[in-house]
Amino acid sequence: MPLYAIAWNDSLNVDFNSVLSLIPIFGTTMDQPTKNRDVNWLYFNERVLLEASNTATPLLERLKFLAIFSSNLDEYFKVRISQLRQLKSVDKALRKKLILKPNKKLKFILKTVNKQQTHFGRIIAQTLEELRSHHIYIRGVSELTEEQHRAVVDFFNKEVRHYTETIEKIHPAALKDGRLYLVVHFGEAHFSMITIPTEQCARFLEIPGEGHNYIYLDDLIKVNVRALFPDREIDGTYAIKLSRDAELYLEDDYENLELVEKIYQSLGKRKSGQPTRLLYDNKMPDTLLLALKEQLDLGDVDMIPGGEYHNLSDFFGFPIPPGLTHLQYPPKPPLPHPTLSHTTDIFQSILEKDQLVHFPFQEFDTVEQFIHSAAVDPDVYSIRMSLYRIAKTSALTDSILKALENKKEVVLFVEAQARFDEANNIKWGRVFEDKGARVLYSIPNIKVHSKIALVERTVKNELQRFAYIGTGNFNAKTAKLYCDHGLFTAHRQITNDLFQVFEVLERKLILPKTKQLLVSPFTTRTTFLDLIQQEIDFSRAGKAAKITLKMNSLEDPRMIRALYRASEAGVAIRLVVRGFCCLVPKKEDELLENEKPIVITSIVDRYLEHGRIYLFENGGQEIMYMGSADWMTRNLDRRIEVLVPILDKTVFTELKDILEIQLNDNVKARVIDTDDTNQLVATTKGKPKIRSQYAIYDYLRKKLT
Repeated sequence: MPLYAIAWNDSLNVDFNSVLSLIPIFGTTMDQPTKNRDVNWLYFNERVLLEASNTATPLLERLKFLAIFSSNLDEYFKVRISQLRQLKSVDKALRKKLILKPNKKLKFILKTVNKQQTHFGRIIAQTLEELRSHHIYIRGVSELTEEQHRAVVDFFNKEVRHYTETIEKIHPAALKDGRLYLVVHFGEAHFSMITIPTEQCARFLEIPGEGHNYIYLDDLIKVNVRALFPDREIDGTYAIKLSRDAELYLEDDYENLELVEKIYQSLGKRKSGQPTRLLYDNKMPDTLLLALKEQLDLGDVDMIPGGEYHNLSDFFGFPIPPGLTHLQYPPKPPLPHPTLSHTTDIFQSILEKDQLVHFPFQEFDTVEQFIHSAAVDPDVYSIRMSLYRIAKTSALTDSILKALENKKEVVLFVEAQARFDEANNIKWGRVFEDKGARVLYSIPNIKVHSKIALVERTVKNELQRFAYIGTGNFNAKTAKLYCDHGLFTAHRQITNDLFQVFEVLERKLILPKTKQLLVSPFTTRTTFLDLIQQEIDFSRAGKAAKITLKMNSLEDPRMIRALYRASEAGVAIRLVVRGFCCLVPKKEDELLENEKPIVITSIVDRYLEHGRIYLFENGGQEIMYMGSADWMTRNLDRRIEVLVPILDKTVFTELKDILEIQLNDNVKARVIDTDDTNQLVATTKGKPKIRSQYAIYDYLRKKLT
């Protein structure tokens, strides 16, 4: 029997799409509604946009939130809108079996996106105006002085012109995914295109002038466009960007794999690279727009009006003028870990006591040092790791290569279906293989999303195992941006369990019999359902009952249904959900007798919240798990995920303290309610303000003294 078959249980298919006439758009979980995930994701991205418009956010940091909003939306179109577009062409009988109405859903999404894009444009205009008050100018073509115009022409000829490419024969394959182009209009339906070479040149270029002056690369080319077409009359120049479909992974969203395979067959192939959105300057004349649409073979639904500039994710690289650090977040250098940053023997420190690390608040060096120590320690004979997103270069990959050089047994599971990182992961997998590692790739229909490492060493003929189980990737770059937790432990049952997980990944074992770890798709769902039911039983027996959960996304219908039952039974439920949340919390006047409200907040701040923590009251003997799995169907049933119980008392207290700080955030937390209003948490007069990410940093800093 294939591994993925074990994941299937009696989960019910839930209709997320049949009542899309409601706003917000709901599906249904038995007699309780659920929000549609694709629509609700837009309200998460709106929270990002609200940070960009928040005047309390430092000005130059607001540019980064604009960049995040833009980048998020690009990925959304590549992945989620891609799926809806492709499902439109599926046989109607197959769509009916999966209860799909992609057309109706797509129309609502595009309407919502257009509203958000309008808001996005207003925020950009306001932000640019405020930049001017600090003598930071992004000059448009019409604003250039004679000196600046000469500088722009000179720079174009010396640095940019040889990178620009003109495209005369326009066809659907002519445009690359995510690339910026200028459409040069010659009147009526006649036009050519120019590539904007952002891969070779900076998007924002400094030009002379009083204060800090910059120009978009787009505008620099517009100034010089007549030099590229000297013999033609130019009516106008307009920016466009085409997004193409990412690979289609329907098995992430639908339980019936047989139907999913039939859908793939009906599509002819797993379509990728098809146009999914043409973002265009809304000042473009209708005649030109129609000609562009026809030549690129696009439909009305593919045409998305935008502003004069696209790919504003490039604001990530906006140059920071000297002397303006007050317009950025104050520095928060990573703190040393109180034990691991100072130890001379990391393995002995882990043997003595479990060690908990928190990124980006603490140094990622602890993880790198763990693998480096394993690579050079003569007593270590094997290293096993799962790698979901591998950095292009890093101390971690260097240590793996050093371990191979030192003839250690190295077994790596490289996820070949980590969306947008497939090519880099496979490249590194081949490098490791060439150096002698045993490299394993994706199991059919199962992604490996767990963040795990296991080191084995022999000391005086005694086997020692050391585990690392985290919520974030083994990636030093993202560890500076994502809020994650990781546990180092030598606990015998946990390390034995993790060894079994790697036996599954190595195809040596089908069903792990773990005693401590929760492992998807085997035990995670059933254990969490049992723990929820246990809280229901405690509440009905008149005992204190409480469930506190932190995750990135809440979508799975069975878990949502269980939380509804717990709420109705009087269990206190408190959630922190960063991204989309399909659970619909009841309003105060809708609660039944003895029913406790489900309170949900979402935190969007300086760093991206990424940790998953699950806490159950358990009759006063609290149980806590931490790990890689969200409560999405794919994470519970179709991915290898690992969650670890927190057994060490001081580690438990530390992680619970951090969770409590986040629950009490009243500066950056927003309420997730029925109507997706995204209101900030109400503050009580006299109550201290708690900005959780800063408060966690201070909490960990105090532990160093």
